[in-house]
Amino acid sequence: MSTVLDAFGMSIPIIAAPMAGGPTTPALAGAGAVAGGMGFLAAGYKTAQQLSEQIAAVRPTGGLFGVNLFTPNPVPVDPGAFRAYAERIQPEGDRYGLDLAHAEPREDDDHWEEKLALLLADPVPVVSFTFGLPPASAVASLRARGTLLVQTVTSAAEAGAGADAGVDALVVQASSAGGHSGTLTPERIPPPTPITQLVAQVRAAVTLPLIAAGGLASSADIRTVLHAGAFAAAVGTVLLRSDESGASVPHQRAIAEGNRTTLVTRAFSGRPARGLANEFTDRYDEHAPHGYPAIHYLTSPLRRAAAAAGDAERLNLWAGTGYQHARTGPAAAILTELARGL
Repeated sequence: MSTVLDAFGMSIPIIAAPMAGGPTTPALAGAGAVAGGMGFLAAGYKTAQQLSEQIAAVRPTGGLFGVNLFTPNPVPVDPGAFRAYAERIQPEGDRYGLDLAHAEPREDDDHWEEKLALLLADPVPVVSFTFGLPPASAVASLRARGTLLVQTVTSAAEAGAGADAGVDALVVQASSAGGHSGTLTPERIPPPTPITQLVAQVRAAVTLPLIAAGGLASSADIRTVLHAGAFAAAVGTVLLRSDESGASVPHQRAIAEGNRTTLVTRAFSGRPARGLANEFTDRYDEHAPHGYPAIHYLTSPLRRAAAAAGDAERLNLWAGTGYQHARTGPAAAILTELARGL
């Protein structure tokens, strides 16, 4: 394992995972490097200019960091299903004076080409891909800039596809992970395979270095995935209450209360994602259609309004199964404590 860590420039086998939508800040990504591991900026939902500014903010830490990209893998929404869902959730919009029922489906690629151009012009040490496999041209171009490439996978079959794509390492993400699943087939919710079992399955299928992700919230959790064959563990939810977290106040409060169950839902984005149950998921989870990013854009105004109002019941409370272990304090100290005794 030490050889792989040395290759990645890490002294501890822990990575601060990228959490798109606000929770990951440059300070949080930088804390991963300060602790001796690695941190990732979450490029999802940002413009190339916003990403450029965050890269500039994290570089002064002088440590290892990466950028996580949403690779285009759209799930076009059925127009009729979109309209029906928009009308169904309109009562929630009424609370904040929002017209959701007449929204039009919006499809895009999250500024993929612009962000790729940025990372070729201003290379970063590591780039990871989520949602889809990068095209061969992107792999070749980024590697020519000296960038290490990492692919998120959720099964042994996806791991094989990732290896064939030519990346340098894989993030093996279990269903227990908070936030969006990186599955390459988002029309199907990945099975709840325990992370240690999933790592072992992938380890048997490919020879690439593996990073384990999903519900890892204690030193004991990390030891088990290292024993299963991963060289490092990625943690995200456990950092949501840290000093550097950009998670909203109602999100952090719900995490701290620790009295909710988690579930995998399409209700907020049309793509499988794990979060804390609330009134919105209780009412609409079974009605949510496939459709990413169209459903994401449909519910975005509601979620922004709910966050501003401190309303946790209409907010996507992304969290992994180990969320009750999330703690306060400096993120680097949290990561250092997790690494103690490994």
